[in-house]
Amino acid sequence: MDFFEPVLNGFGVVLDPTNLLYCLVGVVIGMLIGVLPGLGPAATIAILLPLTYGIEPVTAIIMLAGIFYGAQYGGTITSVLLRLPGEASSVVTVFDGYMLAKQGRAGTALGIAAIGSFIGGTVGIIGLTFLAPIVAGFALDFGPPEYTALALVGILLVATISNGAKVKALIAAAFGLLLATVGRDVFTGAERFTFGNINLADGIDFVPVAMGLFGLGEILYNLEERHRAAAAPAKVANVWPSRSDLKQSAGAIGRGSVLGFFLGILPGGGATISSMAAYAMEKKRAKDPSRFGKGAIEGVAAPETANNAAATSSFIPLLTLGIPANATMALMFGALLIQGVTPGPQLVSEHPDLFWGVVNSMYIGNILLLIMSIPLVGLFVRILRVRAAILAPITALITMLGAYTINNSMFDVALVVFFGAVGYLMKKFGFDPGPLVLAFVLGSLLESSLRRSLLVLNGDLGGFFTRPISAVLLVVFVVVAVWPMVKTGLERRKSAAKNGSIPEYEKENA
Repeated sequence: MDFFEPVLNGFGVVLDPTNLLYCLVGVVIGMLIGVLPGLGPAATIAILLPLTYGIEPVTAIIMLAGIFYGAQYGGTITSVLLRLPGEASSVVTVFDGYMLAKQGRAGTALGIAAIGSFIGGTVGIIGLTFLAPIVAGFALDFGPPEYTALALVGILLVATISNGAKVKALIAAAFGLLLATVGRDVFTGAERFTFGNINLADGIDFVPVAMGLFGLGEILYNLEERHRAAAAPAKVANVWPSRSDLKQSAGAIGRGSVLGFFLGILPGGGATISSMAAYAMEKKRAKDPSRFGKGAIEGVAAPETANNAAATSSFIPLLTLGIPANATMALMFGALLIQGVTPGPQLVSEHPDLFWGVVNSMYIGNILLLIMSIPLVGLFVRILRVRAAILAPITALITMLGAYTINNSMFDVALVVFFGAVGYLMKKFGFDPGPLVLAFVLGSLLESSLRRSLLVLNGDLGGFFTRPISAVLLVVFVVVAVWPMVKTGLERRKSAAKNGSIPEYEKENA
């Protein structure tokens, strides 16, 4: 009863009319953002962060969470109908979804995607409901050394598992760590990297960084990379899949739910990697892999199920450990801090209404998405035809107004412009902004935990290995850091053996 009482109270929170309304608003905005190519949930949440100041914490997080998992649904629509993924996690859905649409089965593809998304999301929520309190209880034993090791692992995993070149991801993460050191040292009071500017004395605020990198930066980049004109969308009919389609997809949906749930928990994982991994797994398991890319229903069911399961499970490390698993979760982390709520092990016990209200809102949100996903297809396709030249200036104006209203400060606006330029250049030269934001968020946790640890351990770094949890986490850190080099070495040796030659470095050492 001790477990179920707060869960039931959480349903009471989410069934409040105001919270229900904001849940609906969040999932509708999420679907819309998923349809519009290029913007994405991270950029949208960054732009809307200032609006959450005047809203109750539970209500604000319910809305932002709805935007995140709602975007996973929306991205499917244009992937199937227009061969234009509205969200990164829907890229692999294009391969078979669009081919099904060309075969006159667009309704079937959208129907199986909606069913898979609902099941994957529901499995993720159930897992979140039962696993999050266990993780939070376990994390209560965490001290400064454990948080230091966890922050290190989180930053490294994000930098090495994220999309794009690993070296560029590490550079972005290093820049994020540098930005986290700007401001007054909380231990000594000394100012660092402020260049005499009083506005930087308290450090760089998270919101201008997020709004610049993900809001203004995305707008500028998408204006330059104008998307090709959309083709005429395929007609949608017979939305409910046949019995054979459901039977054929059942295994893919089940495997996608489990795979997506566990990949979503990992730092650097999330919906995009989960959808790709689920698609690759189904193709590898198939008796006839050549069907994939030509209209295989499993090629739609697996990634759409996995990305929704991952979108939900990525809340587990955020809410229980205070560690964001991906860029969007970093923005959710910032939104909680704005509301005066610190994510971590104490969240379940200190703010049960918020924790269980947000978790249970996902059950309601997934039902709303299942109901609305097909009827709103026509509306979303029409919105897609609105020119970027009209949408971009409006979005940029909202971003700037939002930045100013945070502290009524033009300095914040200048920061948004600066980080907007940084975000644009990063996208242009192939740098993922995600590792930068995650490292920036985790940087202060890493520094404060490390320095507290050194005080507790009297400066003995070996003390990290005398504590079981921190020792295991540091071993994971070393494995993740060294494995790419080991893998490269093994591949070189394998290639050399195949070609019958010995690598030059081995000849020199012989």
